[in-house]
Amino acid sequence: GGVGKTTIAKYAFNSYFESFERSSFLYNVRDFSESTDGLIYLQKQFLSDILDGRKIDIQSVEDGINQIKSAVYGKRVLIVLDDVDEVDQLAAIVGMRDCFYSGSKIIVTTRHIELLRACEIELIDHVQKLSIGESVELFSWHAFGQDHPVENYTKFLTRIIEYCIGCPLALQVLGSSLSGKSLVVWESTLKKLEVIPNSQLSKKLQISFEFIQDDHDKSLFLDIACF
Repeated sequence: GGVGKTTIAKYAFNSYFESFERSSFLYNVRDFSESTDGLIYLQKQFLSDILDGRKIDIQSVEDGINQIKSAVYGKRVLIVLDDVDEVDQLAAIVGMRDCFYSGSKIIVTTRHIELLRACEIELIDHVQKLSIGESVELFSWHAFGQDHPVENYTKFLTRIIEYCIGCPLALQVLGSSLSGKSLVVWESTLKKLEVIPNSQLSKKLQISFEFIQDDHDKSLFLDIACF
């Protein structure tokens, strides 16, 4: 995760939701569905979104499916299902695709392309990691407020790009956390990152979080990172 799937989906949703009669963005589908009655919770959230906040009572997943069929009938709906990892998650919310009115759009983000194929989703867009040049530019905007590094800090860039492995989220968070910090702090942070495997991105983000001093910036970090 962290390559920008949720960010892209959120941008698309915010750009177009007003063109639809109803809309819903369901975050962290994978995490919520793992909890007790998680699928029912997601169904309730979806129905609440498209029924103007109305409180919904659902007895079972099948009951929820039937209520969704009724709620979306005849309406152009925009739906985003974020971080899906099981077919039953899609089935519980949008398994009845033939009930959605013409012009409705369903956006699914997932790390499992085979899941999309199994559900016969035709249009699949692969979100690629950033190139070295793109990584340097993105990091520089967040660390220095410009598209290239400040001279004294150039020596750190190779290590930073290596640690962030083209992940936009890591580059943004690390750049923001190091912005305005001394060379000593930069070196200390990078030494901590050195001992963490590239596969453990969440630990890298936590180290960056520890160096953010301003409460507002910490809140912003959590808004960005929790997806």
